[in-house]
Amino acid sequence: MGAVVKTVSGELRGLVADGVASFLGVPYAAAPFGVNRLAPPQPAPAWAGIRDAVTLGAEPPQVAPPTPTGPPSGAGEDWEDVGAAFEAVRRAAPSEDCLNLNLWAPHPTAAGLPVMVWIQGGMFELSSTAAYDGSRFARDGVVCVVINWRPGAEGFLYLGDGIANLGLLDQVAALEWVRDNIAAFGGDPHNVTVFGESAGAMSIGTLLAMPRAQGLYRRAVLQSGAAHHVTPADDALRIGHCLAEKLGVAPTRAAIADAGIPRLLAAQAALKADLLADPDPDRWGWEVVTSTMPWQPVVDGDTVPGLPIDRIAAGSSRDVDVLVGTNTDDWRLWLVVSGAIAGITDEMLTGPVTSYGYQSLAAYGLSPETALAAYRARHPGAAPGDVLTVVQTDWWMRIPAIALADAHAAATAAAATAGQTYMYEFAWPAPGLGAVHAVEVPFVFDTLSPDAPLFGPLLGEHPPQALADTMHAAWVSFASTGDPGWTAYDLGKRATMRFDTTSEVVDDPRSWERELWHGVR
Repeated sequence: MGAVVKTVSGELRGLVADGVASFLGVPYAAAPFGVNRLAPPQPAPAWAGIRDAVTLGAEPPQVAPPTPTGPPSGAGEDWEDVGAAFEAVRRAAPSEDCLNLNLWAPHPTAAGLPVMVWIQGGMFELSSTAAYDGSRFARDGVVCVVINWRPGAEGFLYLGDGIANLGLLDQVAALEWVRDNIAAFGGDPHNVTVFGESAGAMSIGTLLAMPRAQGLYRRAVLQSGAAHHVTPADDALRIGHCLAEKLGVAPTRAAIADAGIPRLLAAQAALKADLLADPDPDRWGWEVVTSTMPWQPVVDGDTVPGLPIDRIAAGSSRDVDVLVGTNTDDWRLWLVVSGAIAGITDEMLTGPVTSYGYQSLAAYGLSPETALAAYRARHPGAAPGDVLTVVQTDWWMRIPAIALADAHAAATAAAATAGQTYMYEFAWPAPGLGAVHAVEVPFVFDTLSPDAPLFGPLLGEHPPQALADTMHAAWVSFASTGDPGWTAYDLGKRATMRFDTTSEVVDDPRSWERELWHGVR
């Protein structure tokens, strides 16, 4: 059975199953190649007749995903599936016509439904919609949209030529498509929630500070990502010139575009290898050395006028309801899947950044010996690798999330009509891993199947469906009404919903971390 919907570009035919209509691979902008290569997104061309929207759209050109190298202790046989899961997420072949989205809506079409737009993560180097199935949101009365956008150098090359943050501009273009078309699918263009995880949440943290994104959404959910991860323009310019050197071309947009996609991806991979082999802050900048992300939003003074966290504190998103949170063991995932956790030593933790890069506590702005003693006192018996995972979780996720919640709550407290702030922590431990990065995503989407792309193998044999019911319902409630179902966050109590097999609200659960990192992060 099919469903036909008319958009501003033409008619679309989707599929209908179990009361949900799906429209896949829908173009929201023109292919960003040819005359549009390394340029801001342009409107999608119109088409005649009815266009089938029944298969996933092409993904943007991108580097290969990371591959796990060794099992964590206690992971069991499921670990053998994790490597395949990282690759299986890429179900659609990369192609030039990649600025597309997938959409799920209740069928028959209703009207005035809340809309949720998902921006996925991937270190600002990967972008794939294949792992995200929005049908459960549609089942529960929400129009759900999942978007592709340009990652890596395609999306974040900076050359000081007046063009920057193309990946973010892609996201804005997708939100503009939602504004102009979503009513045809039953959605309310005035009740849009952007939600995302990791680099997707970091993107949203930047959208909260972007003038071009204002008015395109009413609410925002940031999962394990906030408003800290941006690159200063000077550092981004050096990275852009380094990429040109790898390609052997002039540092101009035209010359880099002419090099072609395969050469660009190879140069991008070589640049990343250089960063990991030579983590010199004078060469790359502190933010890039610590994050190992050479491609991320750039504070260019135009699309991103200033540091997002500062603009949020000044009230750039005071009219937006914000829900932000992290996972208890967030950044542990990467040291475990890489197998590096067992090789971390105290010498690395207390050594110089130029030798050990992100493995040195100094990279995070901490006094290494003092910080190591403080974390060991808080986590008795922790091995060096375990200490590093906690420090990284705090630097990457926990402290930026708290800072965003604090900034937004303070900025809205004095406003007459203002958005609310809510905070959560996801604490359910996946077998052999812990409550690591991204493991909350299938609970949010209510897709706990062990066969689910990317996430299924991380969950073990019996993930708690009751927790998925609770968390998914909270996201639906927030998108519908602005209230996820617990006390709003303020600077007095800092109420935080802790999601686990038994979920409960706790006040200021991370006061120790806040105090340790005050003035540092």
